[in-house]
Amino acid sequence: MSFSRRNFLIATGVAAASTTVLSACSSGSDSKGSDNVPSVSGSKKTKIDVGTKADSTGPAAEVPGATKGGTIYSLDQFDMDHLDPAQIYSSTEAAITVPILRGMTGYKLDDKGGAVLVGDLATDAGTMKDGGKTWSFTLKDGLKWEDGKDVTMDDVRHTFERLFADFVTEGPRHVQNFLEGTKGYKGPYGGKHLDSIEISGKTVTFRLNQPRGDFNYTLAMRGYALVSKKHDTKEKYDKRPFSCAPYKIDSRQPGKSMTYVRNEHWDPKTDSIRNAYPDKYVFQFGFQNLASTDRYISDRGNDQYTMSIFNEVAPERVAQVLTNPKLKARVLTEVDTVTYYWPINTTRIKDPKVRQAINYAWPQQQLQTIRGGKSTSEVATTILSPVTPGYQKFDLYGKTTKPNGDPVKAKALLKEAGKVGQKLVIAYQQSDNSVKQAVAIKNALEAAGFEVVNKQVDKSTFYTQISKLDNGYDMFAAGWSPDWPAGYSVFYPCWHGSQIVDGGQNWSQLNDTGVNKAIDAASKMTDQEQANKAWGDIDRQIMELGACVPDYHSIRNWMYGSKVGNVIYDAGNTCVALCKLYAKK
Repeated sequence: MSFSRRNFLIATGVAAASTTVLSACSSGSDSKGSDNVPSVSGSKKTKIDVGTKADSTGPAAEVPGATKGGTIYSLDQFDMDHLDPAQIYSSTEAAITVPILRGMTGYKLDDKGGAVLVGDLATDAGTMKDGGKTWSFTLKDGLKWEDGKDVTMDDVRHTFERLFADFVTEGPRHVQNFLEGTKGYKGPYGGKHLDSIEISGKTVTFRLNQPRGDFNYTLAMRGYALVSKKHDTKEKYDKRPFSCAPYKIDSRQPGKSMTYVRNEHWDPKTDSIRNAYPDKYVFQFGFQNLASTDRYISDRGNDQYTMSIFNEVAPERVAQVLTNPKLKARVLTEVDTVTYYWPINTTRIKDPKVRQAINYAWPQQQLQTIRGGKSTSEVATTILSPVTPGYQKFDLYGKTTKPNGDPVKAKALLKEAGKVGQKLVIAYQQSDNSVKQAVAIKNALEAAGFEVVNKQVDKSTFYTQISKLDNGYDMFAAGWSPDWPAGYSVFYPCWHGSQIVDGGQNWSQLNDTGVNKAIDAASKMTDQEQANKAWGDIDRQIMELGACVPDYHSIRNWMYGSKVGNVIYDAGNTCVALCKLYAKK
């Protein structure tokens, strides 16, 4: 998923044919460890196929036993920074807006959370020509905005042209990078259109500057959901987007709550992705993990109808919840595609030996314990997750044999570099869990010969501060899931030198000629197996430079109330499937 914050807040709070098969993490992995904990490394890769036109035709299949009516609540830590699609790039923002935002394509789920790519507002998942340089999508009939007005082709063109407006400072940049003839374009507000977006009848055609066999997957990102041209309030749209989906925003108290009610103009016959069982969704913010977990355990009153988008089982309650069969029955456990890592600012820490020493000294097993143990995560040695296409298993810094770090090896490298006593300024969020991890990291790095300065940053401004190029930090926590299941959406936004910009995703500010050339070459490969191998090689190339410290691959444990029905995983959006839930009678 400007700074792709896909899963970022979670981390810091604690090209082929159009019918190509892409892999993502499995839903409900069959691979279990000796203590019945899912294994990230052993998880199956499920296939996300391109669905047919019939798959794209609504209504969505009914959920067995589901009942209509009632209210679903949430308990989560924080409100959303953004609701304007163009600005959405975190998994939580994407998840919470599935009920109110629709794009040209999307992910249709089966009853176990498996996904296929289908047309959402489009009649199918798109038509590719010119080897992937031209893509066309046709709009369905019967699509309405929440005011009853038709969704038009002007809305479609406006949605993609406004991505270039100056006020769009976050959100994904893929479409902007892919379209032809965008140099100097500043959006549609001056009356200018892009020649590379053509409208004819109910069909939009995108002309790209490079072959993209996965462009239809790109458009499934919430960052490319449609915006009403008539109701586009520019910067203000971020607070109150207009809906053409089953629900619309009824009320919002920033930082406290947001309520969705039914959109009476949504026609289920146009939507093969979403069901609409609850009358309302009431999202409640300001609850830390421990507070929400304790309320789920108690399971009283409205909390019986409650789930979380962000909050997982608190580390302090993991053992209690996951060893109690009655409580564990109300936990959705999923292996995620995310890898959490600590970028090392290569413009400040320039010597690769120093960066390698940080990797050797890192106390990963201790940090895993603080997070709640093996039930919550698996120690990472790579940037790619084992469930992501292109993953290659390697361990350059001996984490398998010394998971709590090797201070002797680290100090030896510092001596070689003449950098014993190297100062490291590390940023953390203000939370109890972050403080515990900060202490463990400081102790481990100082034992290896570093001088560590920990700086706490307010949670509400953490992203803004660390996304600045001149942020004053040598390291901070980050995390990344593929925007769609392919190596390109990991390595181009986060590791290509061209992405070193304020608000960008290249947090390590790595601008290595060899890495840039390798990413450029892999981006042009049309053979999937060849491309996957290239992405795995790039992973190793970056790790040899010590540009970051891979920390862990995540195992999600979402708890929910006893009267929330059909809590399943959305493998396409890597979140709880909000539009498959219902309130039990």
